[in-house]
Amino acid sequence: MITAIVFVTADVARIPEVAEEIAALQGVSEVYSVTGDIDLIALVRVREHDEIAEVVADQLNKVDGVLATETHIAFRAYSQHDLESAFSIGQPE
Repeated sequence: MITAIVFVTADVARIPEVAEEIAALQGVSEVYSVTGDIDLIALVRVREHDEIAEVVADQLNKVDGVLATETHIAFRAYSQHDLESAFSIGQPE
């Protein structure tokens, strides 16, 4: 799995809507609103490098309210978290 971290500068008046539209895109696993010089961080997880262009250039950049993006490709993961176990906390087994 290839992971891209996309920094998104968005129209301040539309940040919640932009985040929701980005989160709904195929290939986007998570979207965070953040402090600092950027407004949102989107994590894109795909199987092939070409798919990053399809998600970011062909879809994410065209979301109304996205003003600019900066994409970083992850080389290596140094930590793994088990989302399934995190979401099952407190659930009967």
